Amino acid sequence: MKVVKGILIFLAVVLVAFQLIPLIIPVPPLENTVPARSLADSDSRFIEVNGLEVHYKTAGSGTPVFILLHGFGASTFSWREVMQPLSELGTVIAYDRPAFGLTERPLTGGWEGESPYSLDSQVELLVGLMDALQVEQAILVGNSAGGTVAFAAALEYPERVQALVGVDAAIYSGGPSSGLLRFLLRTPQVNHLGPLISRSLAGERGDDFIRSAWHNPDLITADILAGYRKPLHVENWDKALWELTKASEKNDIADRLASLVMPVLVMTGDDDRIVPTKDSIRLSEDIPGSTLAVIDACGHLPQEECPQQFMDAVNKFLKSLP
Repeated sequence: MKVVKGILIFLAVVLVAFQLIPLIIPVPPLENTVPARSLADSDSRFIEVNGLEVHYKTAGSGTPVFILLHGFGASTFSWREVMQPLSELGTVIAYDRPAFGLTERPLTGGWEGESPYSLDSQVELLVGLMDALQVEQAILVGNSAGGTVAFAAALEYPERVQALVGVDAAIYSGGPSSGLLRFLLRTPQVNHLGPLISRSLAGERGDDFIRSAWHNPDLITADILAGYRKPLHVENWDKALWELTKASEKNDIADRLASLVMPVLVMTGDDDRIVPTKDSIRLSEDIPGSTLAVIDACGHLPQEECPQQFMDAVNKFLKSLP
């Protein structure tokens, strides 16, 4: 009985500590942050979609229309090497997904209903952007987590998607599958510390993540690192990133791949250490009639590290379309 009593006392102490200690850890406000619009480039555009001010860039004209969806931690900056080549083929639209770039970052209490950071909301934002820009149908090009949104949109709105290009798309790794983990992410204690967790991705740790995305990190210049860091000067970027983390849920995209009806190109670097190359090969195998392009000596970001090979694969795919 003494052992049992001791265990119960220990568990009680741990529980009290979990409830109180995280809440008293200070979370100082971010310093040197500015409104998103003050960081806009000369070619930046803003439009309100579903109650959010969305930052986007566009180039070219006519059809087809390419809509580019960046991955985690990125922004329209990720497409800088291929915007112009793609614009020679048609209209190109690149936009910042919620929690990234210069798109508005609403915080808890700033919306009604579903979180604007959830996958479903991001799909609706994409289609809403198409409506606002009067784009009836588009070729969706999604990198990494942007590929998740692109594939989800293609499944939900197949009539709006002319073709689908998954660039190292994150399909088999969704949000937290553990119910306990999802519960913990929403507790007041963990939620209080959320911005600090987000901030840990900045600085050297963030730079290391970028380097891991390239086959040859020696190609990463100071300007490229600065381009990725730029959105970290936007007000509340840390809180918004935490909102995205809380909104992440496991999805059923992998179970529905066979129902995709549009042409699909699956592209990957042969040295992707973030979304393993084998996952992209599996993705192509799971989609009947899809095209697979594996780029040699390339990592997770072919559009940045290997833009010519990226364009070669896209051009070859376009020629195969009806």
